Amino acid sequence: MKKIINNPSNFVEESIQGLVISHPDIYSFAGDNQRVIKRTNKAKNKVGIVSGGGSGHLPVFTGYVGKGMLDACAVGSVFASPSVDQIVSAIRNGNNGNGVLCVLGNYGGDVMNFEMACEIAKSEGIETKMIIVSDDIASASNEDKLKRRGIAGLIFAFKIAGASSENGASLEEVYNLTLKAINNLRTIGVAVSSCILPEVGTPTFELENDEIEIGMGIHGEPGIKREKLRKADLLVDDLCKIIFEDFELSNNDKVSIMINSLGATPLEELYIVSKRVNEIFSKKNIEIVKSYVGRYATSLEMAGMSISVLKLDDDLEKALLDYSECPFWIN
Repeated sequence: MKKIINNPSNFVEESIQGLVISHPDIYSFAGDNQRVIKRTNKAKNKVGIVSGGGSGHLPVFTGYVGKGMLDACAVGSVFASPSVDQIVSAIRNGNNGNGVLCVLGNYGGDVMNFEMACEIAKSEGIETKMIIVSDDIASASNEDKLKRRGIAGLIFAFKIAGASSENGASLEEVYNLTLKAINNLRTIGVAVSSCILPEVGTPTFELENDEIEIGMGIHGEPGIKREKLRKADLLVDDLCKIIFEDFELSNNDKVSIMINSLGATPLEELYIVSKRVNEIFSKKNIEIVKSYVGRYATSLEMAGMSISVLKLDDDLEKALLDYSECPFWIN
C-alpha cells in the first residue's frame, strides 16, 4: 500500500480537519460532534438539507456542504455509515427552522440509522423527511429499482434539493422536487482497478490487467459482468445502451450529464468519454443542457468512471442551474 497518510486509524479525522482548515469560509465543525460538518454561514428560515455516509468518497458526502447544497453532513468511517448520534447532530445543525430533508444513498446501514435519527429529531420538534437515492441501474432491475444503490446521482439530488430550499420552498415542495429528480435519474459505472482501504492495506477486489467490471459499486459490490477492456468509444456505446434500455428518453428531451471519475481516472480520459456521450445524445436529438466532468463521487483511488443522466423539465433545469457555493461544484 502506497498512500500519503499518517496513522491509518486517523485517516478520517485528519482528512476532514484538512477540509475545514482549507475552506473555513464554507465548512465548520458542529460544536457537539467532530464527525459533523456544517455551513460556516448558517442559513435562516429555510428547509435544511442534510446528508451523511461513509468516508472514502470525497467530495461525497461532506464536500457538498455549502450554500445551495447541503446545510450539514454526518461523516462515517471509511465505507461505513455514520452513527445515529452523528446523524442526529447533523439534523440539529442543519435545521434552520423550517424542517429538514435528509438525502442519502440506498445502503442498509445508512437507511436504518437515518430512520432512527429522524425519529429522535421528530421527538425534539424538528420535522423531517427522507429521500433515498437509488440511481445505480446495474444493482437491480427496473422492476426492483427501489433496491438500487445510490451513487454519483446523489450530487444531482443534493443540488436540486439545495436550490429548492434556498428559493424558499416548503419541506413538502423540496421533497417533491427532489423525488422528481431521482425518478428521472440513472447512473451506470465501470471499474478498471480496485481501491485500498487505509486500515486494511490490500485491494478490495482483483481485476486482471486487461479486465474491467461493468456496474461495480463504489464499495466494491459486484457488478453485472466482467469483460476485456476495449476502446473508449465501444465501452461508452455499451454503457449508453444500458441507460437507454432502462430509461425512456425521447427526441427533444433535455438532460444533464455527469461523467464522474471513481478516483484515479484522469480528466483526459473522462473528456474522451464525454465526447462520445455527447455524440450519442446528439444523434438522438436529446439536448445536453449542462455537462459535469470530473471527480464528483469517488471510491478512494479506484480507477474507473460512471455516467449519470438527469432528465430535465423546466423546474429541474432551473434548480440545477441556480447559484451554489461549494468548492466541489461550479454553477
